[in-house]
Amino acid sequence: MANSKKLNSISRFLPMLLWWPMVNKSTLKADAFAGLTNAVVVLPQGVAFAMIAGLPPIYGLYTAMIVPVVAALFGSSFHLISGPTTAISIVIFSAISQYAEPGTAQYIELVLVITVLAGVIQLVMGFARLGSLVNFVSHSVIIGFTSGAAILIATSQLPHALGLDLTRGLSFVEKWTFMISSLGNINIYVLVVSFGTLISAILLKIFIPKSPYLIIAMIIGSVISHLMGGEENGVELLGELSASLPTFHIPDITFKSIELLTPNAFAIALLGLIEAVAIARSIALKSGQKLDGNQEFIGQGLSNIVGGLFSSYAGSGSFTRSGLNYQSGAKTPLSAVFAALSLVLILFLVAPLTAYLPIPAISGIILLVAFNLIDFKEIKSVAHLSKSEFSVLTVTFLSTLFFHLEFAIYIGVFLSFLFYLQRTIKNKIGVKK
Repeated sequence: MANSKKLNSISRFLPMLLWWPMVNKSTLKADAFAGLTNAVVVLPQGVAFAMIAGLPPIYGLYTAMIVPVVAALFGSSFHLISGPTTAISIVIFSAISQYAEPGTAQYIELVLVITVLAGVIQLVMGFARLGSLVNFVSHSVIIGFTSGAAILIATSQLPHALGLDLTRGLSFVEKWTFMISSLGNINIYVLVVSFGTLISAILLKIFIPKSPYLIIAMIIGSVISHLMGGEENGVELLGELSASLPTFHIPDITFKSIELLTPNAFAIALLGLIEAVAIARSIALKSGQKLDGNQEFIGQGLSNIVGGLFSSYAGSGSFTRSGLNYQSGAKTPLSAVFAALSLVLILFLVAPLTAYLPIPAISGIILLVAFNLIDFKEIKSVAHLSKSEFSVLTVTFLSTLFFHLEFAIYIGVFLSFLFYLQRTIKNKIGVKK
């Protein structure tokens, strides 16, 4: 009994002790295959998500190398794959772009600072054993937020997909007003490349779903651009990615930056935890694994702290990559380690080829990613099952479009708690009667 308690105590800091005995030749083979599959998927996603976050593309790949490894080794889920996500990326952009020009050294530094701050908040919540709090946050908040984020992402990418020069700092309504008034200025070469890539990705996903359709679609977009002479007609190329590994760097965390970024860092921390735990639980229902919510908080917190020190921005659980990890036969969290190692190898192989990758092709891929974020089935289900939950979803969705994203998260969570308390009070009154 004493040994069991001691193991549980140690596993709080080294959870891998609980699953390491499972590792054998068979699990290593399964994890290596799942990891390689994940690396192929995250390569185009990492580039796209970093651009959504306003960062150079390589930072998305750095995040996919560091964050998932730490989160897997210090979390409790066997299948959760963390890293760059669309929702966190757009919150990062919204939070930091008001203080610095995206892509600049100052911008990158602030992103690393807010990543570490979000990680610290998550870690403290984990050690304070607040993992159960996520149970009280309605899934409708995530559905509403991700749907709103999808519309914002599509709105931000459409000018790149149409060849329009959009002024930075415009609101959601102003962006659409600008695009509608500028339809006569669309660059047909850019349009053909972006939507050629988008249509190729959709067709590949439908007819060859197990193929690396995002990568193949971007190659098709590059070929289309080359055949049309796109570079000479306004089609901008990404440029060669640096085949390099993330380096250690302590962000310039000051009292001023803490004061400035903590409200946004808390929103990122909260959104990341809700996403990660929700995804881990959905997969655990299939795998039969027992999860520890507090340990997931600790894993996510450490992954963002370490990530912020190694050129990575805030990450969370990815539903696509986690689901793929489980479906590919992963047995232990070592699949995340294999995914990171495979990504490093792939990056060194393909880095020179990115010099020929058109930015409109990436925009086409991001448009598809944004569309896939909207869970129409879940929205319809919530609308039929609960008026209160649908109101939470709707308010969160609209707040995401028209307010700062951190406020949208807070509003959704507040409404979720409010309705939870209302249901609890009604149930207690019903019991007393």
